Amino acid sequence: MDKVNVYKEIPFWCKMNLTIKEAAAYSGIGINRLDELTNNPNCDFVLRKGTHKMIKRKQFEQFNDNLQAI
Repeated sequence: MDKVNVYKEIPFWCKMNLTIKEAAAYSGIGINRLDELTNNPNCDFVLRKGTHKMIKRKQFEQFNDNLQAI
């Protein structure tokens, strides 16, 4: 089985890190808004991988639990 296909088969809630698109689909928060949030240097749920940004799922879920408005 191809590596790419294996990763696509793993459900969001089982992954440690999500892409911006996956996090948007998982949370219902738009891609542009997530991009803005992850550009903040104080954002604790972003993992920078070169020029790519990954979302740390557990920290992102905690962030969502504490949201009053976005």
